[in-house]
Amino acid sequence: MNLSSLKFFRNLNKTNQQFAVIGLGRFGRSVCSTLHRLGYEVLATDVDEKRVSQALTEEITSHALQLDSTESAALKEAGIFEFDTVIVAIGNYIQESIITTLNAKEGGVPNVVAKASSEVHCKLLRKVGADRVVFPEHEAGCALARTLTKPAILDTFNLDSDNSIVEIAVPDEFDGKTVAELQLRNRYGLNVLAISHKSNGGKFIINPDPYKRLEKDSVMVVIGHNRDIDRLPI
Repeated sequence: MNLSSLKFFRNLNKTNQQFAVIGLGRFGRSVCSTLHRLGYEVLATDVDEKRVSQALTEEITSHALQLDSTESAALKEAGIFEFDTVIVAIGNYIQESIITTLNAKEGGVPNVVAKASSEVHCKLLRKVGADRVVFPEHEAGCALARTLTKPAILDTFNLDSDNSIVEIAVPDEFDGKTVAELQLRNRYGLNVLAISHKSNGGKFIINPDPYKRLEKDSVMVVIGHNRDIDRLPI
């Protein structure tokens, strides 16, 4: 999953949610950098002190600590168990990843997202309580393929392997028609979450009036099954 996906989401009000990212490899660094840039409080940790120092020097996170996440006491002392969401970004070290995920859940973290490197790894993470398991390389590859084959799709947020939220350019044949007239739910099985209009500076209107007319060169955000999204005339 791309955590910076969708201009629609970036325009929503931020909450006071705090994140901890465990593991500062490429995936962990990317998550930290994106969350930090969006204005969230982020605590990054890694067993490698050099990676921690680099993260602080490059200012990709609010705070960074060197610790062994397989030690529950170290996580507790660092305050990790107090965070709303913990991202376990240790994808290539399966044992450490599983123990860290277990520690986080046993410590009371309400939402633990863990990176998996294989289907077996995924199953084990779910067994120890991971609330969400991600395959960053797979998801990035799927998103790239979709944007290459469907250039009207501007951005994608994968809910799971079958369902997505997508930000798309309004198709030519939708120009001047209302959401009600298009009957997107009946014809395509999709729901419109938001639309933008040139007349209001391109800002998104959330839960738009079904009788609001769509405009060419504007954007709409829809949610639904991937096969239904692929049926749109884009």
